[in-house]
Amino acid sequence: MGRWTLDLEQVDGGRVADVGGKGARLGGLTRVAGVRVPAGFCVTTSAFRAALAAPAVAPLVDRLAQAAADDHAAIRARSARLRDAIEALAVPEDVAGEIRAALARHGREDDAWVVRSSAPAEDADDASFAGQHDSFLGVVGHDAVLRHVVRCWASLFNDRAVAYRLGRDADPTGTGMAVVVQRLVDADASGVLFTADPVSGNRHVACVEAVPGLGDALVSGRAAPDVVRVRDGRVLARTTGTRTAATRARPGGGTHDVPLPADAGDRPVLTDAQAVRLADLGRRIEAAAGAPQDVEWCLVGETPWIVQSRPITTLFPVPRADDDAPHVWVSVGHQQMMTHPMRPLGRSLHQRIALPRMHEAAGRLFVDIAPRLASPETRAATLHALGASDPLMGDVLRTIVDRGFLGPADDDAAADPPVGPARPSATTSAGDALPHVDPDPGLAAEQVARTEASLTTLERDIRGRTGTDLIDFVLEDVAELRRRLFDPGSTPLLLAAMDASAWLNAHLEAWLGERNVADVLTLSAPGNVTSEMGLALLDVADAVRPHPHVVAFLEHAEDDELPGGLDELEGGPAARAALEAFLDRYGMRCVGEIDVTRPRWRERPSTLVPLILSAVDAYAPGESARRFARGRQRAEAKAREVLARLRALPDGDAKAARANRAIRLLRTFIGYREHPKYGMVRRTFVYKQALLGEAARLVDAGVLRDVEDVFFLTLDELRDVVSTGRADDALIAERRRAFRAHEALTPPRVITSEGEVVAGSYGRDDVPAGALVGLAVSGGTVEGRARVVDDLADADLAPGDVLVTTYTDPAWSPLFVTAGALVTEVGGLMTHGAVVAREYGLPAVVGVDDATRRIRDGQRVRVHGRDGFVELLD
Repeated sequence: MGRWTLDLEQVDGGRVADVGGKGARLGGLTRVAGVRVPAGFCVTTSAFRAALAAPAVAPLVDRLAQAAADDHAAIRARSARLRDAIEALAVPEDVAGEIRAALARHGREDDAWVVRSSAPAEDADDASFAGQHDSFLGVVGHDAVLRHVVRCWASLFNDRAVAYRLGRDADPTGTGMAVVVQRLVDADASGVLFTADPVSGNRHVACVEAVPGLGDALVSGRAAPDVVRVRDGRVLARTTGTRTAATRARPGGGTHDVPLPADAGDRPVLTDAQAVRLADLGRRIEAAAGAPQDVEWCLVGETPWIVQSRPITTLFPVPRADDDAPHVWVSVGHQQMMTHPMRPLGRSLHQRIALPRMHEAAGRLFVDIAPRLASPETRAATLHALGASDPLMGDVLRTIVDRGFLGPADDDAAADPPVGPARPSATTSAGDALPHVDPDPGLAAEQVARTEASLTTLERDIRGRTGTDLIDFVLEDVAELRRRLFDPGSTPLLLAAMDASAWLNAHLEAWLGERNVADVLTLSAPGNVTSEMGLALLDVADAVRPHPHVVAFLEHAEDDELPGGLDELEGGPAARAALEAFLDRYGMRCVGEIDVTRPRWRERPSTLVPLILSAVDAYAPGESARRFARGRQRAEAKAREVLARLRALPDGDAKAARANRAIRLLRTFIGYREHPKYGMVRRTFVYKQALLGEAARLVDAGVLRDVEDVFFLTLDELRDVVSTGRADDALIAERRRAFRAHEALTPPRVITSEGEVVAGSYGRDDVPAGALVGLAVSGGTVEGRARVVDDLADADLAPGDVLVTTYTDPAWSPLFVTAGALVTEVGGLMTHGAVVAREYGLPAVVGVDDATRRIRDGQRVRVHGRDGFVELLD
């Protein structure tokens, strides 16, 4: 074993720091039975660091490290100067000697070689540098190999690779650069094998892409490959690509394209048997790696050679099951309007709170509904309920059932009710009957009072608790939280409002020919803590607006300056009092609030500042009261109009009486719809404050390095840490890294135990060409400028703008007072955003697939809130 080089057979996954990701994986492949890897070796990162220590190079590295991540001109200039300096280097003689000896050991002087960069950070789960570093084919001669090793070293400093590292606050040299040198396989065919279908994610389907000759034409996009899908030893489907040439090694070095015979372009590159053989080989590699793989292969005659294998990092992981039965996992995040990953503490707490058993994948939670879909007794109701709230999810579930994934469908399957109409006219589970609940506001007030009393008791009883006593208290108190969430006296009130809304929409459309009337009847309904929150922030703006010094201060205020920094300003005490009152009532809220680890407004009040300043500019004093009054007047006028029109119909008095009862149920209880979650968030914030206090004690004792380390432990693990006084720092670090990787993944609505993600469809043919289809949840038509917002803190909306985002939960409601319309990728008829949008009279279309990518920020759009689609106007 040399100091500067290591043969592939000498390395494995434990040598990534020495030979980089490519080198380590190739070394591991040499140990997989039946896998042939071209002979070769690695030039280690130690050789790279020795080269960087050269006097002509080292100062340029230091200067590059001083560049700001957003100073692209400086990065380009300094990177270019550094690359030139490295490429001008001669390989240090002792390094060059080892490389020449390794070349002689593995081949002849006139052999062609592949020289490839292999950075330790390349293809890491949370930092993919794929394609940012150089590789060279057909390098002939030892001197040429040495020159190309240097070029690989220099490629570590490509502009975008450096900008990527600086943007992540990393050393611009990364963790160094190794180089893999292998004999070139002059292949008859080459390509890529995915051991899981990269389109559907199905882990049981392998996808083989193939081109004639070397694979460079495929990687560079110069040739369209044949694509063969294989499952269980047989070809499921194939498509033939188009090409006119094959890439071959040039005898003197390099590669060139050789024209194919006229009839060769349409012939399959691989036979079925060859494709199946490659798929089987991929399964061996996958089993050894423990994850689905992206495998690069070459075929010489009937002999396959493997030249690379890496994890497929774009696949969404499959939740783990306790058995091998088929499972259908439904995303909890799509129901709860929080599709971002959750940290372990938040996840473990939510799992204890929720009723169904939840399983984790990529930091998200999923529920297995396969038993309900497999049973004829529950299938229809399950499809109808989930499809009514999320038609895309419903369509996916129907497809899975119809395919027979859970076994043959019963004879009554065709008679199941529709999953969810494209333009729903909601119906109630009780058919023509209205809920048997008295529309008495006192019923909701009683439930709210019970929640308040329970919270007061919690705050009293948790005070002063520490250690395992605190953790045990929290674990036990979750039972009280569940009792409040699922109180038998509370659930009928929630259902009464939803059923009344559905009854009104269905019956008034049938009787009066008017759709979605409940949208207007819901305006400014009393007692909705979420819609009141948005209006309350307008009141904070009223307290800020008269005071220029307060406005100027807020424009630059940091979290540690709020709200205390207001005290010394003219008008500051009044502004502080208004902000404090808002935080006292709503400070436990935030985006993604079901995850207790996310920063609350009380913890990060600067999040609210852009919303306050926007309201200062956009509205006159008293807007909150005016807006609520306008909505109430519209709703009352609509109720009078509807009842008058009904009385004019045959049997009109009876119809009007029933409609009047439905309107009273709707307006009495729709506001209560938001209270159970509000109570849950307030309770979990009490837990969080107590647990962070315990974390601070653990930091003081040297058990934890950082207070937020507790976020990366489950509740049970935290109890063990408190009990033993020992924490696993490596586990916490790994979970931090995994969380960053999970943030890059988009969770599916539904994923099967085979890993398949089925695309859903609304099946609409009644919308204009090019329109984006979604679910209509709040009526009205608005044309305006789209503002695509990823983070509430970065929102910059002017009145009338169309808010386009992935999802909204209660924390987004302050933006609703400014927005002219709402478009989201996730949502349903009775999710929080839909309920509040209706109360504000905000036209809204939710469930628009890929809305944040298909709509450009600043683009003119027209939102059809009644009909459920969005037109792109420019």
